[in-house]
Amino acid sequence: MTARITGKTKLIGLLGTPISHSLSPAMHNEAFAKLGLDYVYLAFDVENEQLPDVIKGFRVLNIRGFNVTMPNKTLVCKYLDQLSPAAELAGSVNTVVNDGGVLTGHITDGIGYMKALTEANIDIIGKKMTIAGAGGAATAICIQAALDGVKEISIFNKKDEFFIRAEQTARDITNKTNCKVQIFDIDDAAKLREEIATSSIFTNATSVGMKPLEGLSVIQDPSMLHQDLIVSDVVYIPKKSRLLEMAEEQGCRTINGLGMMLWQGARAFEIWTGEEMPVKAIKELLF
Repeated sequence: MTARITGKTKLIGLLGTPISHSLSPAMHNEAFAKLGLDYVYLAFDVENEQLPDVIKGFRVLNIRGFNVTMPNKTLVCKYLDQLSPAAELAGSVNTVVNDGGVLTGHITDGIGYMKALTEANIDIIGKKMTIAGAGGAATAICIQAALDGVKEISIFNKKDEFFIRAEQTARDITNKTNCKVQIFDIDDAAKLREEIATSSIFTNATSVGMKPLEGLSVIQDPSMLHQDLIVSDVVYIPKKSRLLEMAEEQGCRTINGLGMMLWQGARAFEIWTGEEMPVKAIKELLF
């Protein structure tokens, strides 16, 4: 790493908290090294209230770009100059690029999620999905799934500020695609059971299952997970969350968040560098 850092090395960062568990620095720095690109990727532990100052500092330093993860994905939109169409629809950003002082926000989570399913030979096109969460990652997944041809999506979330925003997102997706989207209170266990029962895939798109919520699951009753259900989790550390353990015990096929993390990162890498990430080499590093 130090042998290739120069006076011209461009900085790319990752903002969020907690952040020390992230595999993104290893993934991107390995990709830079493989392609001989003069970039370095560092993680920064940043709370919501620190975000304005950090973005201001990044502007002054003229860094090339950065990733944004929980809890900053929605708030960061306020401090950028423009958003991609997908990021504007999602109201969320996970990738920012600096082009001559103009900060543009993108959302690559949905692309990464759908690509990960394809790589795992999982086909949900024309089928129904139930998803837990209404934050940035969840919204991006719903939008991309609808655009790709998923027939119906049932969103479950707490009655918080994300729920209100998700109600409008559900209407927008339903009106602009061929996918029917509904949102429900995640505390309504009977409705959650009913929607999962008619779904092909259940996805946890919340942070439940990763630190500091490791060992917890958005599903409390394993009997909600039927044997024909695919269960996916955006969490990738631990590689097998409590939800996925429960799903395997019920005989479900499972997929963790590593594939999504890889492919959303590959798209971000391309946005920053104009080069394709050497995905095969990165898979060997991560998997």
